[in-house]
Amino acid sequence: MELRHLRYFVTVAEELHFGRAASRLNIAQPPLSQQIRQLENELGFPLLFRNKQRVELTEAGKVFLEECRLTLKHIERAANAAEQAHKGATGRLDIGFVGSTTYNIVPILQNYRLRFPSVNLVIHQMKTSNQLQALHDGSIHLAIVRTPIQNPLLNSKVILREKFIVALPDTHPLASRTSLRTQDLANEEFIIPSRNNGSIYHDAVINLCYKAGYQPKISMETPEILTIVAFVSAGVGVAFVPASFQNQRNIGVIYRELDEADYGLEMSFVWRKEEKSQVLQEFLKLME
Repeated sequence: MELRHLRYFVTVAEELHFGRAASRLNIAQPPLSQQIRQLENELGFPLLFRNKQRVELTEAGKVFLEECRLTLKHIERAANAAEQAHKGATGRLDIGFVGSTTYNIVPILQNYRLRFPSVNLVIHQMKTSNQLQALHDGSIHLAIVRTPIQNPLLNSKVILREKFIVALPDTHPLASRTSLRTQDLANEEFIIPSRNNGSIYHDAVINLCYKAGYQPKISMETPEILTIVAFVSAGVGVAFVPASFQNQRNIGVIYRELDEADYGLEMSFVWRKEEKSQVLQEFLKLME
């Protein structure tokens, strides 16, 4: 029994006329009659009473008609579901991110949810090394990290280059300035990200100070950027943070631009070269 047999039978049962059914199906009447006969022979009982005047369904034909309709609906639903999966419009997408990218990724993810509402989007905050391991073992599809990342098994794409700004306690003597130079902070104590949690961010802060001619005095290292900003508000020190963190409104903290024009950090998407997920491919296309 083939799918076309079911479609042919349903059409004949709806029309109760072989000529009209053949016209709907865009085939000749004799082959249609032959296909219905083949179906009945395979089943072992008649589905239709037919003579020169009329065509009627047998009791078995009435039952078979309803089941055929259900079968065809299930097949249509399966085909639609498969098409959506092929288009990357359904399924699951696991994305990792580092805390310092939070304010950059929110609009990206909001836009993606609007475009692909049927995808189960799961977000994981993880340090960079854990994200790279998660990519390796397949527990996430995409990492959002600070780059560069050198790994021959991974693809990466820079999405954003972001400048550093200075986070200061609002009572700090430099708070009255509209902008600062890195050299202005040479005598300050810094709160910086811990290197074992985010070496790229950590090293970028250290290098920025070195380029300005001094080694930073470090009062505290912490794995979370939100913790950095919180301790700035407590007067523990100052910090270089990505410019997007101006959106983080903490009581007792102000932000000032740096006069230096160099970009401080890159944000990149990273994924396995062998990754086959169509959901991920559609996500990446949306970001182009």
